[in-house]
Amino acid sequence: MTDVMMPRLSDTMEEGVVSRWLMKVGDRVHKGDVLAEIDTDKTTMDLEAYEEGVLEQLLVPEGETVKIGLRIAVIGDGSGTAAPAAEPGTAPAAEPRPSPAEAPGSLAPPAPAGPPPVPGAGVPRSGPESEPPERVLRSPLARRIAREHHLDLAAIKGTGPGGRIVRADVEDAVHAAEGTEGHPAEQPPSGAPAAAAASAPAAVTAPATAPMPAGGTDVELPLNANQRITAERLSESAAVPTFCLTAVVDADRLLAFRAEINQRLAGAGVKLSVTDLLVRASAVALRLHPEVNSSWGGNKIIRRGGVHVGIAVALETGLIVPVIRDADRKSVGQIAAEAKELATRAREGKLAPAEFKGGTFTISNLGMFGIDNFTAIINPPEAAILAVGSAVQEAVVRDGQLGTRSAIKLTMTVDHRVLNGASGAAFLRDLTSILEEPLRIVV
Repeated sequence: MTDVMMPRLSDTMEEGVVSRWLMKVGDRVHKGDVLAEIDTDKTTMDLEAYEEGVLEQLLVPEGETVKIGLRIAVIGDGSGTAAPAAEPGTAPAAEPRPSPAEAPGSLAPPAPAGPPPVPGAGVPRSGPESEPPERVLRSPLARRIAREHHLDLAAIKGTGPGGRIVRADVEDAVHAAEGTEGHPAEQPPSGAPAAAAASAPAAVTAPATAPMPAGGTDVELPLNANQRITAERLSESAAVPTFCLTAVVDADRLLAFRAEINQRLAGAGVKLSVTDLLVRASAVALRLHPEVNSSWGGNKIIRRGGVHVGIAVALETGLIVPVIRDADRKSVGQIAAEAKELATRAREGKLAPAEFKGGTFTISNLGMFGIDNFTAIINPPEAAILAVGSAVQEAVVRDGQLGTRSAIKLTMTVDHRVLNGASGAAFLRDLTSILEEPLRIVV
């Protein structure tokens, strides 16, 4: 008998929620099979089996929060003799072999002939008496993408170690099935006002608004894990000595450049947002200013070897910052496609930890909400964060003539332990220059 414990799936994880069981009692389990989806403090991750056998018990119902290290399932030899041992700290929901009659809506019954406890679980097992299917090595992300596109993993050739099916293999299969190549097209923006639409990044969403409590009664809302960790991190950042720098970008050429690219490449499915251009421009500027692409290391400053730009995304459950890795080496089109994919999966809670960790610089854009100017809280241990406002029309004097221009305000919050004012100002000056000469973004 093997106990399946709630694993630690991120550095900050203290407990997890069994979001969904993907296998049912009686299923034969192979190493690498995904037993369940676990909601951590940041994302949803797969719980894989490390032992072979028969899934004999599910000790925790879907939606229950469990501390790390507590038992959530039991894998046995199929004899049905496995029973949860009475040990301190065992999850209180653990009950030996619940039946449908005594635990409606809870865990799956042991009878293999019974109805599946998790509708639509997508487990390709026909039952304990059937012939075990050939095992398919694949990454959790590959499995997820295949499931979303209704692809049979057995029909996909893996190119990873040992023939393991990786994300790229499934994406190639998706493209082949759709008869297309490259990344999926970005959805066009909604009919927002011109300035807001121009500034609207594909990777930011508005958080949901909660209804007003009835009867004037205060309501206490407990923090979810993501909100708790975010609050702790932001509290830590309050101890960072920071200063802010603000610059105004003359955005006429930038917006015209974006509109021209989108018009020319509409047939290829390319749709750039201003944030995509900001990510690429920031990456170019960071390459010129490695002192900004640095981290505070306690008693040292760490110059980061890669340029990894994070984009702040507001979720209903809190805040997360997916990271575009090696953004200085990617085209704007690649950045746009990746940003869209990351934002989509962030909203679905399906980012892997590696996709929101390790950033070296963060961009937070609230332009689509009509915010002209704001300051963002630094994301430790990064040295700086860039807050981007909306594109607004303002009066300007050019060659002695009064006119108007589109202007975007950039405010950079800087860790003063890593950078001084002159270094930060030089970076912001060059970033502004790149944005005002947008060909430098793509060259």
